[in-house]
Amino acid sequence: MNTKITCKNWGYHQDKKVYLFKLKNESGAFVELTNYGAGIVSIVVPDHRKKLGHVVLGFDNLQAYLEDECYMGSSIGRFANRISNASFRLKDKQYILEDNELLNSNHSGSSGYHSRVFDFAINQDTLIFSLFSEDGDGGYPGSLKLNIIYQWTVNNQLKIRYEALCDKETIANFTNHAYFNLSGEKESILNHRLTLCAGKVLETNKEHLPTGKILEAGEQSFINDRIADKIKGETTGFNQYYILNKMQKPGADQLKLAATLDHQQTGRILNVYTSYPGLIFYTGDYLKSIYHGRASARYRPFDGLCLECQFYPDAPNQTSFPPAILMAGERYDQQIIYEFTLVNNTPN
Repeated sequence: MNTKITCKNWGYHQDKKVYLFKLKNESGAFVELTNYGAGIVSIVVPDHRKKLGHVVLGFDNLQAYLEDECYMGSSIGRFANRISNASFRLKDKQYILEDNELLNSNHSGSSGYHSRVFDFAINQDTLIFSLFSEDGDGGYPGSLKLNIIYQWTVNNQLKIRYEALCDKETIANFTNHAYFNLSGEKESILNHRLTLCAGKVLETNKEHLPTGKILEAGEQSFINDRIADKIKGETTGFNQYYILNKMQKPGADQLKLAATLDHQQTGRILNVYTSYPGLIFYTGDYLKSIYHGRASARYRPFDGLCLECQFYPDAPNQTSFPPAILMAGERYDQQIIYEFTLVNNTPN
């Protein structure tokens, strides 16, 4: 076994114990996870000088996560991203959700899994978070059993697998909401360079809802572009769904490469692989925090960015989109891998 898993008590939420888990490989690189929101608390990997540093935003105490409004590192479900008019129709029945963003539902509102305490199991080098979501939970049909499986490899790959079963036809879309900053929070994400393996995007309105049209990425494409050079104005960044290209070459675990992010000063590179058809690229325009982050400052816009692999947003209301329907008894099985390397293209 190349990864050691330890855990400690981290507090309580709604009379349930919350733990902080540490997954450390032989090189000393590690990740910290919590069963509150099945979330990523920290990822610590070396830079080109072999100095370890944090590459995701996070807090050092549970209370900060309980009061966080930005889904910091959280697992998102039952349906990630936005559903227009906080409702959808399935089998000729209308389902009403919480309208937590204008008149729409975003990340399943207050019933979302980001604020749930998960059960857990440790199986050698694998950490499994489990949740049972009852029929009608948050307005969604069907009793759903969800496992979120984390592995931290010797090659500094954080592997995430989402497995679910439901007893009724439902909709499902799970992702992770980590905010990446490869500089170790020494600067914003604006000098990072990004490649998105996507030639098309969804057209969206002012509420970040899809109109139903699929467009060529055009000026919104990223091919080793500095993020600051692509942002128009000083306050408005990206909150855009990109449709990934079909896999050209086998990647990690035969998944398609979705994105590559790099920070030249530290030499760190993040490769994102997934089985999902697309991802949301979000530049953290609305980032804020009451508590200080690891750089002893409250988080602000552009301090971190998200690469949220998932199904199409508002898919239940867009008949032209691939459906995000989970049939009764069907196995939901999707993967995301965050792989950290250095500029010489050799594993850390």
